[in-house]
Amino acid sequence: MNTRFVAGAGALLIGAWAAGRAFRSARYTLRDKVVLISGGSRGLGLVLARHICEQHGKVVLIARDREELARAKADLAVRGGKVLTVECDLLDRAQIHAAVRTAIDRLGKIDILINNAGIIEVGPLHHMNREDFHRAMQLHFWAPYELVSQVVPEMRLWGGGRIVNISSIGGKIGVPHLAPYGASKFALTGFSDAIRAELARDNIHVTTVAPGLMRTGSHVNAQFKGKHDAEFAWFSASAGAPLISMDANRAARKILAACRRGQPSLTLTFAARGAIVGNALFPNLTGYLMKIMNRFLPDTAGENGSQSRVGSELPRRTPNWMTRLADRATKKNNEGATSSVNR
Repeated sequence: MNTRFVAGAGALLIGAWAAGRAFRSARYTLRDKVVLISGGSRGLGLVLARHICEQHGKVVLIARDREELARAKADLAVRGGKVLTVECDLLDRAQIHAAVRTAIDRLGKIDILINNAGIIEVGPLHHMNREDFHRAMQLHFWAPYELVSQVVPEMRLWGGGRIVNISSIGGKIGVPHLAPYGASKFALTGFSDAIRAELARDNIHVTTVAPGLMRTGSHVNAQFKGKHDAEFAWFSASAGAPLISMDANRAARKILAACRRGQPSLTLTFAARGAIVGNALFPNLTGYLMKIMNRFLPDTAGENGSQSRVGSELPRRTPNWMTRLADRATKKNNEGATSSVNR
């Protein structure tokens, strides 16, 4: 077969695929769409809500903290957004079901579900216990499962919808000192990828998002164990590093664009994409590199190391210039010194 013909046919196929994606994205707008965002009161959830409101969508924010929800609603109201806030402990199945029912009763439907809520607990495995893993699984896997199980039957009645599951690079590659977080995000990634093909027949498109580090400001609400201040130091410095972390607004734009296209998967940050590809091609090398990385992380601590402490309560051991971008995001994105669960 003529190689030029093959190359030309390949180029046409790629062009048709790209044009199809662009057409679907342009056709599916956020105007008047009802978008339910778990953990939408701050961080990435709030940034997503801002962009949706700017595109004339309607947002339902569910989170546990009443004051955070009030501040988020005020933030969005001045931008002209139509907002419904619902207090909901995402660790409680009954409250999740009630929140979905409230959203549908008040706004008539849910066009898009964004499973965004999460908690990050950082520290050596030695200090993690069963409850840490259980809480992470409840929030990162079982809460999305419950929301999907409640929303999907309604979406079928309305002729389709979109589901966006915010997983993590930690749901693709195991990272030391993040064992509960990683295990639960792996579960969410598997669940999200597994339901995609089955729901497509109902015109429900599922997008799995695997962000790397993002400058959302959530480092102050992360939980830390072990040598608390040392763990906070490396984590906060990484969260604000410009070369390996992404601005939250840029991340939100990419996530919503992928949602509109019905894109199956989205990985954010060049570093995250490189790590995933590297792990797929050279899993043993990645494993050895993680072992080396762990040697540079803080060691275990005494009995006090098993107590969990919030980042905002810990002393700063890193220069201000190293965390400046992350700290700006904290102020901008409603990441005050409150509970770290259900962000």
